[in-house]
Amino acid sequence: MEDRGRTAMAAPGRAPPGQRPHQNIQTWASETKSTHIPGSGSSVRGRLSGPVAEHIDEQESKPGDKSFESFKTNENETTDDYTSGKKKKSSQTEIETLLGRLHLQDKVQQKLPKADFLQIRPPGKQMDHVTSEKDLAHTFLHRLIMLNYKARYIPVRSESPEVTNLKPTMFDNSEIDDSDLEELFKTTADTNKNEKAHVHPMDVQMAVFHCSDSFLKQMMITKLSQCQYALPLLVNDPVTKEIQFPLWTYREITKTWKVTQIKDDPKIVTMKSVPVYKAETPLVSFFRLGSLSVSKSQLMNTLINNRHDTFFHRNCPGSTKSRYLMDGVAEIAWYCPAGKPNDAFNDCIAFCNLHGDALLIEKQRDILIQKSFINIFLVASLQRNEQSWSLISSLFKSHKPLIFLIVNDTRDVEKIKGKYIIGLKDRNHSDVSEELKKIITEVLTSFDGSSLKPSFQLETMAELSGIRVDETDPACESWKSAAMEIINLLTKDNMHVSKIKDDFLPCQSQLWHQWSKIHRELFKLRGDIEKEKSKKEVELMKIRLKQCAASCNKLMQLFTGSLSSLPETDREYFLKWTQIFIDELSTHDLSSILQSYDEKWSEVLDLKNKQDKSDLLLKTQTELEDISKKLQSATFGLEHIFREMGQIYEAHKTTHRESRHTDWSKYPELAAQLMISGHPMELMDGDAGHVPLTWISSLLEEVIKKLGDQRVFVLSVLGLQSSGKSTMLNTMFGLQFAVSAGRCTKGAFMQLLKVSEEMKKDLKFDYVLVVDTEGLRALEVEGNKTLHHDNELATLVVGLGNMTLINIFGENPSDMQDILQIVVQAFMRMKEVKLSPSCVFVHQNVTDVAAAEKNMDGKRRLQEKLDQMAKLAAKEEVFNAECFSDVIDFDVQKDVKYCAQLWEGSPPMAPPNPDYSESIQEVKNTILSKASKSAGITLSQFKSKIHDLWTALLNENFLFSFKNTLEISVYRKLEVQYGSWTWTMRENMLTIENQLHNRIENGKLDEVKQSYLFKETSKTYEEVRKEMTKYFEDDKDREILAQWRGRFEIDIEEFLNNQVKMVKIKLDGVIQQKTACKKLDEKKSEFENKLLQKSKELAKKLKDKAKDEEELQRQFSSVWSGWVAELTSDIEPIKDIEKDLEKDKSDILEKLGFEKSLTDKCKSNGRYKKLSDVGKYSEYMTTGGYMLVDFCKKYTSRGGFSYEEQQQVRLLIVQAEEESLGAIKNKPVAARGYSTTYLHEMANHVTEKVQKFLSERKYTLNKEFKVDLLLYVFYKAESWLLQSHKKFKMNNDPITYLESKKKQYYTAFRSFCKENSSAVVLGELICEKLKVSTVEAVCNKTAIDLAGRMRCNFPAFNGNRLNLEQHMLRSLAKKENFDDFITYITNPRKQTEAFIKAEVEKYIYMSHKDEAVNILKKNVDDIKKTVSQALFTAVKQVQYQRGDTEMWLNEFCHVLKDELTFDNIPSENFTDIKKCDFLKEEIEKGFEPIIKDMYSLSLDKLKKSREKPEEILIDQLCNCCWVKCPFCAAVCTNTIEDHSPNDHSTPFHRADGIKGWHYKDTVELSVTFCTTNVASDGSFYPECDSKEAIPHKQYKTAGPPYDTWSITPDGSDLAYWKWFVCQFQKQLEEHYGKKFMGSGEIPDQWKKITKNEAIKSLDEMY
Repeated sequence: MEDRGRTAMAAPGRAPPGQRPHQNIQTWASETKSTHIPGSGSSVRGRLSGPVAEHIDEQESKPGDKSFESFKTNENETTDDYTSGKKKKSSQTEIETLLGRLHLQDKVQQKLPKADFLQIRPPGKQMDHVTSEKDLAHTFLHRLIMLNYKARYIPVRSESPEVTNLKPTMFDNSEIDDSDLEELFKTTADTNKNEKAHVHPMDVQMAVFHCSDSFLKQMMITKLSQCQYALPLLVNDPVTKEIQFPLWTYREITKTWKVTQIKDDPKIVTMKSVPVYKAETPLVSFFRLGSLSVSKSQLMNTLINNRHDTFFHRNCPGSTKSRYLMDGVAEIAWYCPAGKPNDAFNDCIAFCNLHGDALLIEKQRDILIQKSFINIFLVASLQRNEQSWSLISSLFKSHKPLIFLIVNDTRDVEKIKGKYIIGLKDRNHSDVSEELKKIITEVLTSFDGSSLKPSFQLETMAELSGIRVDETDPACESWKSAAMEIINLLTKDNMHVSKIKDDFLPCQSQLWHQWSKIHRELFKLRGDIEKEKSKKEVELMKIRLKQCAASCNKLMQLFTGSLSSLPETDREYFLKWTQIFIDELSTHDLSSILQSYDEKWSEVLDLKNKQDKSDLLLKTQTELEDISKKLQSATFGLEHIFREMGQIYEAHKTTHRESRHTDWSKYPELAAQLMISGHPMELMDGDAGHVPLTWISSLLEEVIKKLGDQRVFVLSVLGLQSSGKSTMLNTMFGLQFAVSAGRCTKGAFMQLLKVSEEMKKDLKFDYVLVVDTEGLRALEVEGNKTLHHDNELATLVVGLGNMTLINIFGENPSDMQDILQIVVQAFMRMKEVKLSPSCVFVHQNVTDVAAAEKNMDGKRRLQEKLDQMAKLAAKEEVFNAECFSDVIDFDVQKDVKYCAQLWEGSPPMAPPNPDYSESIQEVKNTILSKASKSAGITLSQFKSKIHDLWTALLNENFLFSFKNTLEISVYRKLEVQYGSWTWTMRENMLTIENQLHNRIENGKLDEVKQSYLFKETSKTYEEVRKEMTKYFEDDKDREILAQWRGRFEIDIEEFLNNQVKMVKIKLDGVIQQKTACKKLDEKKSEFENKLLQKSKELAKKLKDKAKDEEELQRQFSSVWSGWVAELTSDIEPIKDIEKDLEKDKSDILEKLGFEKSLTDKCKSNGRYKKLSDVGKYSEYMTTGGYMLVDFCKKYTSRGGFSYEEQQQVRLLIVQAEEESLGAIKNKPVAARGYSTTYLHEMANHVTEKVQKFLSERKYTLNKEFKVDLLLYVFYKAESWLLQSHKKFKMNNDPITYLESKKKQYYTAFRSFCKENSSAVVLGELICEKLKVSTVEAVCNKTAIDLAGRMRCNFPAFNGNRLNLEQHMLRSLAKKENFDDFITYITNPRKQTEAFIKAEVEKYIYMSHKDEAVNILKKNVDDIKKTVSQALFTAVKQVQYQRGDTEMWLNEFCHVLKDELTFDNIPSENFTDIKKCDFLKEEIEKGFEPIIKDMYSLSLDKLKKSREKPEEILIDQLCNCCWVKCPFCAAVCTNTIEDHSPNDHSTPFHRADGIKGWHYKDTVELSVTFCTTNVASDGSFYPECDSKEAIPHKQYKTAGPPYDTWSITPDGSDLAYWKWFVCQFQKQLEEHYGKKFMGSGEIPDQWKKITKNEAIKSLDEMY
């Protein structure tokens, strides 16, 4: 018989030891004594012979050894101390004392909650006792939850030294006198009198019952039922003294039995499975009248189960006379036959036991007599003078069958008018039991078929007056009514369960199954893939719309309305009631179906065991599948309602439909509340075989909102069907997985278990999340689908789990092989996708758990099987594995656990095996021990894992399809961090470069060593390294990050090395320029001295005209040219090169053999300037000369070059440009000037490149192309050459230099004219120099600061490469400029740089202009402080050392050497300056207006500064990977340029027609996406002239560049690119000379995508 409270029914185990020995019933009560050992807490019983007992044995009695004798001094039900008028009623004080001893005194009002006992607590020690009475209640409950029936008796044994360290005494040979005997008896009497009795086991049970909340009570009674113990039917409330009927506690119990009907021959056996409160059975009640020496409970046990103490009796371990909570308690138990010949009864019978003297407990006695079919009374005798005579006489007068068992009577069975009398004296157990069975059977048989045959039903007890039913509590009753409203709705038309499901849960049946089927087909597309895909997506949307339309039914409104309005406790009541009533609906149908299923399954197993491969096996399996469908149809539970909620949510979420009738958006929140409170939630729909990803994701998101992103340890369970997986979990954790009445787990369910506070210190996670699954190799899905379904399920749950429990049942090698093959393959897949779960094998139903040798042999065989399976799976998965340890970290000695059989005997009356419970406790301890070494995963990571695994499983090739979005997400965050780290180092390096640049310009540095640069950056580098270490070690995703740590540490080091290298090259260039200008620099002092002298002399002549500014300017200008000519008379001026460049270009082209007329023509039309942007190059094709006629015809007939050939030509142009510009920029033009050889080298390189290109092609290009290409390269290089030569001229041409100083020396001249002091003139000169250098310094610093500000705050620049890509695509869509799109497709870096420049300009000059101005002003303030500090320092130094003007100038320049470029001023003309303070004041006075002017400095000055924010940001953001997908030209989005060994990848590809791919020998552009292609059966030609096609699924075999890309076949696409194709269809067709038609026709659905939808779809990228 099965208690569905719930454990899944396992196969029968071996029976325990045989029947009890026959024992005589004797009345030796007066001779029996009970002796207590002080401090032991246990009592010892035995017959004492003689004055002193020879030996007292503390060994506990075993059920099989118990005698039928009574012991008046130790009677559970009766002793003279508390019966027959002498009994003292248990006072309230005694009950309070009892509760105090059990530490439950506070729980009478504040009840023990169920949730406290379902937490993960510290592993319990395998002890058979407790050390303190305060632990009794909790230990009892924990053991009971784990189905250990030994929970009923838990001894208390103190571990104090007084007890454990008793020393033996020496034997005394002296004679014993009477005084010794008196002392002995006195001591014994005092000991017995003074010693406090231990707590009665049933008092512990009832105390816990009274102190538990209603849900814990329900669980407790359900577990007692599963342990085959009697259950409380009528209970005295210890506080109110009311009689209570706990009907609520029975609501989860289902009894299953087999009825044997003997109608002729053969016998008919019918299975019944009924909720116990609905079961209609005869009730047989037992009563005791007065104080008796016979144990009534023990006698009842022999009737119900001779091998198990269903009712606690006086001879059970722990029994004591002190009992306070059991008198008046009526207990009930059911005998459930197994349909076997040795059944005691042919049908189910209820047995009730009233504890205590029935003469004193009138109310309960009368109720039971009224409800019972047969009443059995135990009495001492049937004499008139007995106190019980009046009751007996009234019983005899009733019409109910009555049996009297007379203790002091020796008569055999005697029948008087339908009443039976049996004497018990000198009778043994067996005889009395057999007589009672015969009488009960005889009485029941006599009423067969009679309408008078009464039957008992638990529910009817609630109709009695004078007792309180627990279900009348307001909350329970209120939500019972709410649940009844739902049930009334379901049952009003008397529909079959399957019809109810179809009518009230329409979204999950045919519609959901159809959606799942079509959705799977999306991953196995054939033919015109995009058309087919679009068609199926339309079908899916139609189904979702149908679901939306069907979702507004009354059932879901009532259910969700009640859920959303309830607090947690009320919600629990509502859900329980709903489940109870729903189970009732399906019970009737399920019983008959289950019987058919059970019989057919047995037939299949028999045929399989016979190795029968005949048609009979196939036929039987088909019949079993049909029965399974009926069973599935008749199964109805809460999980179906939750499934409907999920489907309604998915339908509305997908279609973006609002509903007036359904608040669907709240569904995930409701489900999240339930999941948090411990309810299991369906992860995979077992009927549709599909994971509702949208629903699950939203549900987990809501859980995260409520709990935070808690860490969970995911425990998955796998095993064969009906191997006891759910039973194991229920036993281990007290779980209650959502299993409908009569059904095993279907699909996969997940349930949260909270980790208790005391365990959190040992574990690194907050919850255990258990994933229970349907059995592998489920017979109802037998056939071709089985293996695929099992592999899918196993891969999913193994991938999700941090640990997987693999449950093996029995010792059948073939069964073991089936599951091992599936499991090994699942673990192998995890290894290949870099997931590392652990595993524990649980071997259940092992016959001899203790046999170490046998277990070692079993482990050896398991290891061999695992290794064998690993080799087999390796071949299928193309994986290198020789043994299971190559696949997963596995130790057969530690990771294999053996569990005893579940049942102690044969169901349905067998109790669970205590050894099973203890074995499961050991497994639990192992799990927690392993879990303590794991940090688990966060809930958000769990959510991502579900998505990744399921998406990959939908594809045919799991490994090829698996995309670890969690890893991807973590890697993207790491890329953002990497960007921040590199920016910190770049910003630091820019500052160092600036300082050293100034130092070089100031002549203070003539060599930059790498070691110096490394030293200067070391502090920042170390800070970055510390940040990296902190990030990798402290981040919540540190386990995932660990795999990249080494590589990124190397990348950061390489970044530093590259920065140092590049800065050194730049600074070496500055030094080179400075060295080249050495001659001029040497003459600068001479020039300036002479100019100052001449200015002073002229001023003396014109001092009378000092106030006439115009005259002074005229006079100065008239002599200035002469001064310059005089000073530079022996130096040849440097010429401009514009004319030279034009002449050189023409000469070079002529020397290369190109006619002047062709060159002039190409120059005049100017087409060469846009050569890289030309869409077609066919007109450059040679159509005559040496080419074969048929070859010419081939190209001209098809309209010129193919798109691939066009791309080849474009690539040639781009490469020629990049390589030529790279080479020219390495030339020292700025240092040495322009040379004709530079253009010659460039032209030769381009010519050689074109020749090499054409030698590898079957076509050629005309002269016009070559001229255009050379002109194009010259054109691109020209601006750089002119700019560099201008720098060279500025730095090396004395005339240019002197002309730049004219204003400065006019200022000095004018000052001299005004007869100003030397200090004033020098101050003015210094201010003129500061004016130029401070502007330059402010602009450079502002450029760096603005770049930093944008890098940190501007959304497009503050993320990784993918983030930049997303913003650029958004910008392209807003502009809708086709040319920009084509540039992006052909040269993404070029377009990205243009985007950065445009955004920087917009930021600085428009959107954030005020911010830019403020940054500039701040830098002006900084420069002002720097100059002020330099002035102060120079004055102090000169005053301290009593220096002169030259010393002051040197000190001033030294302080400013890193901040400003500052030419030396000759001091010869200012030797008369004596007071440096005055000079300082003059400079400060002159510097003030300069600062004022700089505050209003135009931001346009930034465009001319040496450092430019856009260039800084381009260096930072564009130093990444730019490799394009060979199919669709999508750019690799890796932030790091060299990211080997990782392949190139991008989250979203494009329709490959965007790159010009078309169907061979047609003009039909393709519209398929790479991610769809690589999952299809299609093929492609790698090159335009390839003769052999490559299957898309094997695209990597095409070699480079295909083999360097990782394209996940997940069917992902962006609406953005579909919109682009539709928006620019004509332009694309013109650009490629092809059409979107035929196989490449654009699907209609694409044309409905709006621009806003396209832009919004870009959010999916990140």
